[in-house]
Amino acid sequence: MTQQAGANTEWERELPELAEGDFYYEDLGGGRYRSTIHAQGAWNAHEQHMAPVSGILAHALATHEPRPEMRIARISYEILGLIHAGEFEVATRTVRPGRTIELIEAELTAQGRVAVRATAWRLITTDSSSVAAVEDAPILTREQCEPWDGSTEWPGGYIRSLEMYQAPHHRSGNGTVWIRTSHPLVRGTPSADWVRLMGLVDTANGIATRVPPGPGSWAFPNVDLQIHMYREPHGEWLGIDNAVSFGSDGIGLTSSVLHDSEGPFGRAEQILTLRRS
Repeated sequence: MTQQAGANTEWERELPELAEGDFYYEDLGGGRYRSTIHAQGAWNAHEQHMAPVSGILAHALATHEPRPEMRIARISYEILGLIHAGEFEVATRTVRPGRTIELIEAELTAQGRVAVRATAWRLITTDSSSVAAVEDAPILTREQCEPWDGSTEWPGGYIRSLEMYQAPHHRSGNGTVWIRTSHPLVRGTPSADWVRLMGLVDTANGIATRVPPGPGSWAFPNVDLQIHMYREPHGEWLGIDNAVSFGSDGIGLTSSVLHDSEGPFGRAEQILTLRRS
């Protein structure tokens, strides 16, 4: 996520062939997809944003040999390099099969190179309502927040695809937002609520920046995304309550508590590499 288009040579490079329409991805069949401008990243014009990429990989994991008695409780995304826009392939496999615990994996390959690897723990579900309890605090409702245009700070098609609300107490390094998108993840293919919400979580690294992004400042891309869900989320709105910490040796961390309309449901962590821009 850098400065606005046109002010950086990266944003003047010719874009790859993109799908067209009000959705993030076109399904080409056989595990192949093509991204639209709505999946465009904010660090480089010719890459995809990690948020919708997280969504398409969650979609692949959710549809890989599904078992109704189990659900995905944790997804770990490793970002192995630039995620090229345009056409790419997703392959899934079971790493560790089991009766009550399974580890599954999805890899996104673009231009002949694995760009993102996601592993997920799928766990057996049981009735634990008699001991259910949550320590994470609730956040302000969307109605108590104010509309926020993230594109005033960040470029890219993904950011422009969002409807966002920001809490009044929002400040540098700490903030609360509600996010929604009206665009389907994959054209013509329904996605579970939790899958679509996973396609928004990575936005957390840009909602309460410690320093303004762009030339003369700092770049702080995340190299991973870890999501833990103690409850399956529902609905179309994702609430993110986050804090951003910068260490003194070029490494930072964005930590978030994740909410839906019913309350908190999990947490996300993103390790950052801090670089002068």
